[in-house]
Amino acid sequence: MEQIIANGLYLGSQYALIALGLTLIFALMNVLNFAHGQMYVLGGFVTYTVYAQLGLPFIVGLLASATTLAVVGALIEKFLFRPVIRKSHREESTMLLAAGIAFFLDAVILLVFGEKQRGVPKIVNGVLNWDFRIIMPYDRILICVLTIFFIAAFIGYMQYSKTGRAMRALAQDKVAAQLMGVNVARYSMIGFALGAMLAGLVGGLLVSITGVNLGMGGPTSIKAFMMVMIGGAGVISGAIAGGLILGMLESVGLSVLSQYGDITYLLIFVSLIIFLAIRPQGLMGKPWG
Repeated sequence: MEQIIANGLYLGSQYALIALGLTLIFALMNVLNFAHGQMYVLGGFVTYTVYAQLGLPFIVGLLASATTLAVVGALIEKFLFRPVIRKSHREESTMLLAAGIAFFLDAVILLVFGEKQRGVPKIVNGVLNWDFRIIMPYDRILICVLTIFFIAAFIGYMQYSKTGRAMRALAQDKVAAQLMGVNVARYSMIGFALGAMLAGLVGGLLVSITGVNLGMGGPTSIKAFMMVMIGGAGVISGAIAGGLILGMLESVGLSVLSQYGDITYLLIFVSLIIFLAIRPQGLMGKPWG
């Protein structure tokens, strides 16, 4: 049981950080960013390039990943999403644009980095063995600690900084925030950049554990949407809760049903369908409409 909980916390912390970026973009712009998984993959490849190929420290690779994805996110918001949102009042337009960006990023990743699996040397060697009840490699523990730190830093930034308060006001009521002097265009761009940066950070963290390849973008986006729907779309605390719940479900399923292969994810999807049929707004979200 202790091992299942430890694995669930490890997976859940990563998932929560992925979901935070997605739910922030949705809360600010009402945009479903289908390219979130591709941003995660791009962040992993940036860290791989800086750390494994250029030989620079891992932390430099993480910073490069965060910076690159923040710039990419800001450019995507300013030159793609902003004009579409301004000229079109149909939500389908932004959904199609996000899907197009996902395919475009896939093509860019394929051209620049190729389709092969890439990995980096372990950042920490050794394994924690606590009385044979919890066995966890030290690099996974370090990644989990860093992930929790980034989540806490994000929450603190949103809660106490001027920019964070402006983005929270924008998420709650865009018209009222604009009347109070909040620059909608500016903070939407900052929010999209921050959401993309979080995706890049997770990709950079996990490249040292799972590696990274071109095909990871789609499944990552699907999991991110699952977490957001479980917790409640646009709710930061809901994204964290959704990530932890999905991590625990995967940990329990892979431990108990490991001999049955992919049936774990089938049961998770069935459970999600039943849950959303009962509570479509998620755990912490408000009813739609």
